[in-house]
Amino acid sequence: MPDLDVLVPFGDAVQDFIFHRSASHSLFVLALLAPLVAYLITRIHPQTRPHYRGWLLLVFLALSTHVLLDSLTVFGTQIFWPWGSDPVTWGTIFIIDPLYTVPLLVGVLAAWLLRSRLKGRQWNQLGLTLSCIYLVWTVGAKVHVNDIADHQLASDGQPPAQVVTMPTPFNSLLWRVVAVDQEAYRIGYYSLLQQDKPIQFERFPRNLGVLAGLEDHEPVRKVKWFTKGFYAAEKRNGDILMIDLRAGLEPDYEYFFKVGELQDRQVRPVLSQRLPVQRSLARLPWLWDSLTEPRPILRGALFKTAELDTHTLLGPP
Repeated sequence: MPDLDVLVPFGDAVQDFIFHRSASHSLFVLALLAPLVAYLITRIHPQTRPHYRGWLLLVFLALSTHVLLDSLTVFGTQIFWPWGSDPVTWGTIFIIDPLYTVPLLVGVLAAWLLRSRLKGRQWNQLGLTLSCIYLVWTVGAKVHVNDIADHQLASDGQPPAQVVTMPTPFNSLLWRVVAVDQEAYRIGYYSLLQQDKPIQFERFPRNLGVLAGLEDHEPVRKVKWFTKGFYAAEKRNGDILMIDLRAGLEPDYEYFFKVGELQDRQVRPVLSQRLPVQRSLARLPWLWDSLTEPRPILRGALFKTAELDTHTLLGPP
């Protein structure tokens, strides 16, 4: 239910990006919503009215655990909105991780299909227990990777201003490390299956100079805030783009936002627009191989980013 906010337009691409996981993912809002949902359930199923409190607890737990799980991803969620709007983000689990989801699905299917309620409940409890244990494992893995990354970056003699670690898609064994300073960002990968091998960082320019003249543009300010500083910029065919460095694999990022364009050699703010991305499974063999042997970062764009029509004015700032 909280994710239904993706159907609500907020004005432009950056606003849609920022306000997903805001009010609809607030624990305070969900606490107010749960009694209404529980009441509607008892209206639809009148025979369950004596169990209203049980429904209330179930609904609140279902909604609140959803948003708490979202806070474990690298994007996080604004669980304390409106009193605290900064996203709570732990970055311990990828947004889709089969090792977390499959035990839950098996437990639910067993509870549904088995004729014995006792056995179904036991399977369901087992699936929930295994998933929770896996979440604890990912927290421990992140703490370990953070220590390794911080130590290596410090020993390199060029400690960055900010560092973030996150698991790569669909697993918690291969971790991605992003280190940024004012001029550049560094990307490296660390596998828990080859802990004796150092992280091989590659350096890329942030190109923040292309944002000159757009510092007060609302989409630019919002991207800086929401990414917690883990962003880069790019000038492409006259378009000024901002990139969220936390999502995707270099150089194929998930979020490219057009925030300005060049007109008569002047940078003009525009209504933000997200560039569409064509996803591909071609990265998966590289991820799999990187678990056991360090691999250089792929330079060819496997997730092709569509070009925008730079002659179309997207609207006022």
